[in-house]
Amino acid sequence: MSNADALPLFSGVITALVTPFKDGEVDYAAFKQLVETQIKAGVHGLVPVGTTGETSTLSMDEHKEIVRLCVEVAAGRVKVIAGAGSNNTAEALELARHAKTVGADAVLVVVPYYNKPSQEGLYQHFKALNDSVEIPVMLYNVPGRTVIDISNDTIVRLSKLPNIVGIKDATGDLVRMSQLRIAIEPGFSFISGDDPTLLGYMAHGGHGVISVTSNVAPAEMVALYKAAQDGDFATARLWQDKLIKLHKVLFADASPSPTKYALSRLGQTTDEVRLPIVPCAATVRPLVDEAMKAAGL
Repeated sequence: MSNADALPLFSGVITALVTPFKDGEVDYAAFKQLVETQIKAGVHGLVPVGTTGETSTLSMDEHKEIVRLCVEVAAGRVKVIAGAGSNNTAEALELARHAKTVGADAVLVVVPYYNKPSQEGLYQHFKALNDSVEIPVMLYNVPGRTVIDISNDTIVRLSKLPNIVGIKDATGDLVRMSQLRIAIEPGFSFISGDDPTLLGYMAHGGHGVISVTSNVAPAEMVALYKAAQDGDFATARLWQDKLIKLHKVLFADASPSPTKYALSRLGQTTDEVRLPIVPCAATVRPLVDEAMKAAGL
């Protein structure tokens, strides 16, 4: 049985939720409504307080309350994979324990950033989570933000631990998808963290995407995923062509400022972000408008 045939724990379109702000504070009412909108659009899962959720500028109390609220509002209708990343292993453990306590389905744990650990350091960081907290752990490899790239050998080694259940791969390297699929036992969740390459990632055997674009176009992303899952790549390419401008322009300024601007245009949140991120640049806003129109929004 190949990984393509196995049933992974996580698959589909999983939205990397923004954290709405209003007058400098977390807008919990808007967050609850955002969760409802996503679920009604048919997404398969939610990631609160990931990179797109501006977790690096949230207080610990805000972080924990957003996770708790996401689990409460989702109420088992979709999977909740709580962001629990830190470059401090003890803090990552605290966030993972909280996620388990409030009923999250799993945690998403980014490669430790800034302190540049060795591959053995990465292994021990994730092994500490595996050993200390009885909750499924999804690795998050995003070397563009963390500097360190978790190697294929380390990923394969970690996949043998019982609570390490999948990876969010934001490298954009589709060849690695095939290399890892061959090397890892069936049932491991291969999730793209790069919206523009989702189509290719699924063709290589991937199971879905943790998506920024689905904040703005959830139903459209679900349609793309379902077409690719069904092997209808002609239809999937049509959706890709409608969404490709949006995929790219949401990163034309520091994320998530273009995404929050797009959501403000849809009346779902303000465009507020927290420093050191600033609101979407005036030069980028027309590009977001144009991309939204191309996507049929």
